Amino acid sequence: MPTRILLEGRPGAGKTTALRRLAALLPARAATGFTTEEIRQSGNRVGFALETLAGRRDVLAHVDLPGPPRVGKYGVDLGVMERLALPSLRPAAAEEATGRLVLIDELGRMELACTAFREAVITLFAADIDVVATVHAHRDPFTDALKRRADIEVVHLTPANRDGLPGQLAARLRGPRTHGRPPSHS
Repeated sequence: MPTRILLEGRPGAGKTTALRRLAALLPARAATGFTTEEIRQSGNRVGFALETLAGRRDVLAHVDLPGPPRVGKYGVDLGVMERLALPSLRPAAAEEATGRLVLIDELGRMELACTAFREAVITLFAADIDVVATVHAHRDPFTDALKRRADIEVVHLTPANRDGLPGQLAARLRGPRTHGRPPSHS
């Protein structure tokens, strides 16, 4: 049974850092996916960049982008989802990808504004591949439905576990696949 983990945490908890550390700990594993990071100017957050694990990068959201859609003060460029995020996920959904790993940072409002991305996530969580995705702790119909699935483990990222968690997840993902649901780390 594939490993399917939602790494949940509040904004600023370190979800992106934890996912990047996990990717670095699994260099021999064929991982695909993307991370996001804040864009700052003069100490203020002005947007978010999306970067694939293969190193392609572009601005996903910015205060100067018009949108639509808009998420808070940010205009979102859904074309970045189409050009970068979706291609980084598609190889993993192919038949030959059994046993592969997909890392997604994150299943947030900006990313989920892209219908094709939501569909790709549903496909990934149904495929025979390992998936680790970050999610906010706030309520959202799409992520709430994923969190309720019996085949998905929700791992809560906290200040107490954030430093050790990437290593623990890497050890699990390097090990043999388990049958049945792994224990929860709430």
